[in-house]
Amino acid sequence: MHVLIATDGSQRSLEAARHLMSFADPKTLDGVAVLAVLSPLAAVPFSNEAETGPEKIEDMSFRRAAERATLAIADEISAWGPETTTHVRGGSPAGEIVKAARELDSGLIVMASRSTFTEAVLMGSVAHRVMNHAPCPVLVHRQSPPRD
Repeated sequence: MHVLIATDGSQRSLEAARHLMSFADPKTLDGVAVLAVLSPLAAVPFSNEAETGPEKIEDMSFRRAAERATLAIADEISAWGPETTTHVRGGSPAGEIVKAARELDSGLIVMASRSTFTEAVLMGSVAHRVMNHAPCPVLVHRQSPPRD
């Protein structure tokens, strides 16, 4: 089975990949693709919480930040076992994730959810749109709520 991991550069995306690694047998995977999608109308750089950010404005690049985010996850997955590729695309995040899953014949999409249930109902979310249009099962990893 091929797995597609979608990342937005957040720590949650990395946690979603680690969650996959916590239960899946890497020997059963044909490969893993890590995908970042740049929105064509982005007003801020691609989120990459693993970095402190560029020191100069001319060093800021949406594409480079997205590439670094995919490589951060790919490095962990590669050490786990399966062959891993990285991809950066431009367009609608949900649409590009679904399109990539079809093109790569993925058997599973792994992604993190950033929105609350209310936000997803009122505005929609990337994870919700992917779940409704994906050609395969979607594992949506949510951050655990804080314990009292």
